[in-house]
Amino acid sequence: MSKTKIGVIGGGAAGFFGAVNCAEKNNDAEIVILEKSARILSKVRISGGGRCNVTNALRDAREFILNYPRGGKELLSVFNKFGSAEAVDWFESRGVKLKTEKDGRMFPVTDDSNTIITLFTSLAKKHGIKIVTGFDVNEIERTAGKFIVYDRKRIAYAFDKLLYCPGGFPDASGFNLIRKLGHTIKEPVPSLFSFVCRDSSLRGLSGISASHAVLKIKGVKYSSEGSLLITHNGFSGPAILKLSAFAARELKEREYKFNLEISFVKSANIVDEFKTVNGEKKIVNTHTNEIPSRLWETLVSRSGVSTEKKWRDVSKSDVIKLKEALFRSLFEISGKNTNKEEFVTAGGINLKEVDFRTMESKVCKNLFFAGEVLDIDGITGGFNFQSAWSTAYIASSFL
Repeated sequence: MSKTKIGVIGGGAAGFFGAVNCAEKNNDAEIVILEKSARILSKVRISGGGRCNVTNALRDAREFILNYPRGGKELLSVFNKFGSAEAVDWFESRGVKLKTEKDGRMFPVTDDSNTIITLFTSLAKKHGIKIVTGFDVNEIERTAGKFIVYDRKRIAYAFDKLLYCPGGFPDASGFNLIRKLGHTIKEPVPSLFSFVCRDSSLRGLSGISASHAVLKIKGVKYSSEGSLLITHNGFSGPAILKLSAFAARELKEREYKFNLEISFVKSANIVDEFKTVNGEKKIVNTHTNEIPSRLWETLVSRSGVSTEKKWRDVSKSDVIKLKEALFRSLFEISGKNTNKEEFVTAGGINLKEVDFRTMESKVCKNLFFAGEVLDIDGITGGFNFQSAWSTAYIASSFL
């Protein structure tokens, strides 16, 4: 019998995971990975600052899916079959030990993404998976039950089944190949980005963070809380990236110009407490441990209350101003910056057109999907890789 020819378009996380698992389950498969660029696994290489944030320590699938602005509902059944616990077992049973950091992110104990890359490439070699780099797919022809995949030089490969996982695309034109096979696309927009803010009060605060900030965008239903980082040109950190992901489409419509309300402290009552117990101290010399002293001084200055004033001299009007500055500071956002560690887009293949029991297309038989090419995206913390591992693993069982 002739071997089943399986093509994998995309030499990234989903592509390699799907190819390797398919090879382990199917000795009769002849598998070829086609990668557009000269380098494979490029996002794996740079993820987590070069350490590769493999997954997250969360184990309950119902909690896990809350970290996906889009696609969480569909991923529930997928994670119940192959979730983060199964992913950890998969890597560790193949010699890659993982560790968990305080925020739940999981990395190789080597703190080196090359550990993951070496694992994938060695397994691909072991199973005879062919890797073709520099193959820019220009056309996919469906004929006589086969997929004929051409590059721009008209070099062609014929496959019986196809796993399509090239990652996300920054604009809709990147999905033209899949459109021609009958699929509709949710317009891609950026996700996971930092905010540009030119507020003069932030000058000199680059690198300072608030660990328990609460963020709200005026006119948008989404909010976020967590660590906030002040950068040289605005705001970043987990709370900002999470908010950018959940509000991705709304912020795109606003052309990334909006008002951001920030609570830097858990409770505005801290002002009343300070006034009560620190009467003889100057405001500038008294601050909560929730934020650094320099940020405290800046927020007091933003309130319009003199930092040299003693707490005993703080008026009712001053109290209101201080509470506003600490608990409802308003900043004008004028743009976005790409988060360099992860380039993620919201949008992709319409999830209604995919059977999540198999990851097979509902409109084109023997065409399977995995990873970010789908209209699925997660926040930072290992969630995007986990959706890649999980969807690729499910697909590998049916290729």
